[in-house]
Amino acid sequence: MNNNLVAAIDFGTNTARLLVADRHPDGSFVHVRLEREIVRMGGGFSREHGLSADAMERGSGCLGRFSNILKQYGITNPRAVATSAVRDALNGPAFLESIRRQTGIALSIIDGEREGALTLAGVIAGLDRQHDNLMVFDVGGGSTEYTLAHKGHADFIKSLPLGVVRLTEGKTSPAEMSVKIGKELDLLVGEIKQSGNSVCTEDTVLVGTAGTATTLAAINMKMDSYDYRKVNNSLLTLDEIKSIYSMLLPLSPEERITVPGLEKGREDLIVAGILITVQTMERFGFTVLKVSDYGLLEGLIAAADPPAL
Repeated sequence: MNNNLVAAIDFGTNTARLLVADRHPDGSFVHVRLEREIVRMGGGFSREHGLSADAMERGSGCLGRFSNILKQYGITNPRAVATSAVRDALNGPAFLESIRRQTGIALSIIDGEREGALTLAGVIAGLDRQHDNLMVFDVGGGSTEYTLAHKGHADFIKSLPLGVVRLTEGKTSPAEMSVKIGKELDLLVGEIKQSGNSVCTEDTVLVGTAGTATTLAAINMKMDSYDYRKVNNSLLTLDEIKSIYSMLLPLSPEERITVPGLEKGREDLIVAGILITVQTMERFGFTVLKVSDYGLLEGLIAAADPPAL
């Protein structure tokens, strides 16, 4: 039995991911097994009740499968976190308790700031080279985290209530989504200025992580079968992203699934994700996006101190 094996679970608003890794003392690691499943925990979310019954059933089934995988590797204490949907749900704590009883997996709810910090650690672990100044944005199902970092240290972290499930189910059109995104980015710009930080330095690199960014890269490469090694550190121009948007927008959700690189389960969500991406790039003056397949999940593995449970 390999005593260096550790596991992490990122139980997100749209996607759940499990990573089993061989972790070295310096925090570096080698992938042993990677699993991902679209669970759409934010689907049917309501302020009055929180998580929908269907979402909880999908989540329970997924975590049951993850639990069986962990047993195969003899791992009993994964670094497991839940984010926006569970964080915001009235019935979130009860759901987590039922999961703990059913599967033995103890998920810890983390706030947006902790999520941003762990995501930064994961992104840095996967970069092909170090950059002095980074702006990392993580488009999730329920929220988007923005992190400004200098030489690996986070100087500013903000979680915005912009997520692809939240926008898709809460707004009726791309135009409505765009208005909401614009308002939130206005507030973000103001907070960054108030904090004394700047993203306008010429050497700042914009890094996008999570499903929207990786899906855009996969579509751009016309990938029939997703390969994280090719996606990670790939570059996309603003014009390429706009071109993908123009191609996808007129298609029905069923037609979008036939587009190479677009995973089933994202066909309705990709529009909101691209709008967040394009407006972020335009607002802060970026013409190139560096894509990271690494993020919160890998940050949980790389971090010396896993989240306090």
